[in-house]
Amino acid sequence: MNANTRISLDDKAHFSIADLAEEFGVTSRTIRFYEDKGLVSPERDGLTRIYSRSDRGRLKIILRGRRLGFSLQEIKKMLDMYSPEGEATDQLNYTLKKCKDQLSKLVSQRSDINEAISELEEGIRDLEAHLSSGNNAGKKSSKKIA
Repeated sequence: MNANTRISLDDKAHFSIADLAEEFGVTSRTIRFYEDKGLVSPERDGLTRIYSRSDRGRLKIILRGRRLGFSLQEIKKMLDMYSPEGEATDQLNYTLKKCKDQLSKLVSQRSDINEAISELEEGIRDLEAHLSSGNNAGKKSSKKIA
């Protein structure tokens, strides 16, 4: 099948677990885990899982949420609040709050990481200077390294 006749995944109505695993770069086991947690609910044809466009969309949101650091419980709540017929204001407000909270947490972590990097860089410079000065571990040094 050439590229011109190939059906886009966006045009498909149903997906296998292998389709989704390949598309999103995860294992089938990961997708089954999310199913066990109630985050996706594929139909069944015997033992075969058949995922809908909705399941595919949910999986995309789950994986993005995990990448951004949200817990599965938070992601599940965001997904469960969605209603195609109703107003999405509650879902959007909850998601906005969680996004702001997560951003604040990540900014704080970045600050801690930057501080640790600076300390390591300074420590490396001090150690390199100490070693290049000819001082070895057997001699007493006037400079405290650690």
